[in-house]
Amino acid sequence: MEKKRSAGLRFFLAFFITAWFCFGTSIQIWAGNGPNDHGPYVADELLIQPKAGVPHEKVKEIFEAFGAVTEEEIPQIRVKRIKVPPQALERVKDALSRHPHINFVEYNFLAEPTVTPNDNYYLSQWHLPKISAPLGWDISEGSGNVAIAILDTGIDPTHPDLSGKLLPGYNFYDRNTDTHDVYGHGTAVAGTAAALSNNYTGVAGVAWNNPIMPLRISDPSGWATYSAMASAMTYAADRGVKVINLSYAGSSSSSTLQNAVNYAWNKGAVIVASAGNYSTSTPYYPAACNNVVSVSATTSSDAIASFSNYGNWIDLSAPGVSILTTNNGGGYGSWSGTSFSSPITAGVAALVFSANPSLSNAKVVEILLENADNLGTPGFDPYYGWGRINAYKSLLAAINSTPQPDTTPPIVSITSPANGSTLSGQTTVSVSATDNVGVTRVDLYINGLLYLTDSTEPFNFFWDTTKYADGAYDLVARAYDPSGNVGQSNGITVYVSNPKDTIPPIVSIIPPIVSIISPANGLIINKNVIKIQVQASDNVGISRMELYIDGVLKLVTNSSTISWSWNTVKVANGQHVISAKAYDGAGNAGSNSITVYK
Repeated sequence: MEKKRSAGLRFFLAFFITAWFCFGTSIQIWAGNGPNDHGPYVADELLIQPKAGVPHEKVKEIFEAFGAVTEEEIPQIRVKRIKVPPQALERVKDALSRHPHINFVEYNFLAEPTVTPNDNYYLSQWHLPKISAPLGWDISEGSGNVAIAILDTGIDPTHPDLSGKLLPGYNFYDRNTDTHDVYGHGTAVAGTAAALSNNYTGVAGVAWNNPIMPLRISDPSGWATYSAMASAMTYAADRGVKVINLSYAGSSSSSTLQNAVNYAWNKGAVIVASAGNYSTSTPYYPAACNNVVSVSATTSSDAIASFSNYGNWIDLSAPGVSILTTNNGGGYGSWSGTSFSSPITAGVAALVFSANPSLSNAKVVEILLENADNLGTPGFDPYYGWGRINAYKSLLAAINSTPQPDTTPPIVSITSPANGSTLSGQTTVSVSATDNVGVTRVDLYINGLLYLTDSTEPFNFFWDTTKYADGAYDLVARAYDPSGNVGQSNGITVYVSNPKDTIPPIVSIIPPIVSIISPANGLIINKNVIKIQVQASDNVGISRMELYIDGVLKLVTNSSTISWSWNTVKVANGQHVISAKAYDGAGNAGSNSITVYK
């Protein structure tokens, strides 16, 4: 399932947090305030994907040059989470985004649980008959072979309606296996999707017999980073989970998130996400990602909930007001929000998989869309999507469905370099690959031999032609889909021609000479703005210079000179160290420092 989305985003100027959300301090966040800004993000982290084939040592060298430290890697989608000094975040992001070895650089955005609290305790679960769940259970009550991953704040492992259903999970915040609910949201979401049912206890979930995999992605205050969501999605997909629920919404699009969604989709999972609770058509993520079933919220009268997001990126709607479900610490309560529309839909998806295990994830989504109760404008509309979910009609269609094998191969082409071009040094081979279901990987062949494999878009391959003899090389790309169909590009021929030195190069070991021209060492600052001027020289040339004040990176340039104005208005009184570093083409580094006083 691939949905074409609008890339336009509006910055969420003020994250609305009710008294229910006890905002914690475990994640330091920044948020912009300009017209082109985006949602909140971790103040000292970036998410980066190097191109396929870039050596690990080279990636490490790139990060170290900017003072960045790798904190985590999501190997399935080749994304690294790095730590950067907050003061240097924008400069490092800008520099890395232009680096020829990097596919993308983005902030580690934050998302919040999509719940609108409702303290009233209802004695009935109106939403189950509304989606025809009782009729559906006559067809299937679910299967122990079809798990639902709940990516959330954790789940109460002692709740009587959940304890017997939990699979081993993982805590992506504390990096351990303790998946206790730290906030309460995850337990409520899990019970909505799949509480133990027909057991004379508490409430009924949509998917009676389907197990739950608890994956905690949040900090103690309920917020989750995009990197945690991506890690949890790949984790669930690698363990064969068929349905993944994300009752979270963030206002910023993300290549990392889309790559993780694609990875799980290509592994056969259905990913369901809540649309968000801001009554806006602005896309929220991961719901607005391709290959995600995005769900808006309806009331008991089948009206769209007043808080529910809407737009052409909505796929389905489901009940989301006063949903009686499990509470953290035992007991039950009524909750509202698209956070609960999403697990209702995820529960129906699990029932459909259970009723007909031969169905592909694409077919399951097709069944959900085609058998929803059409409300509002006939056909698709931006409020209900293709309609409000109907468990009975979806299950009836599932048992009567005979899956047709996917025989359509991907369409693949080499978009760069051009056929007949001459290459030298380090270059990038770019491949375009599309498929009716999804592309699991792209292989690049050079002269008939497999060179590299890339499993994430964009399919960009790093190629160091200096390791190849001069001459002609034939390039071909092959793309694979989840069914094993193979598409092959037309071959192109390129020519490698690298300059040859007649005299062996002399490896320089002489570091650059760095001179801080101004201000003078020992200067007592008596101006608001101080002009810092630095010059560097070297026998083989300067490749990069860096300026630091009190150890904090302020400027990176490829020039051999620095001219920078230092605003000292908010600088504390006392001693301050100005340092400059210069690097030459051989990797040698020279530095110089002076001390000034205010």
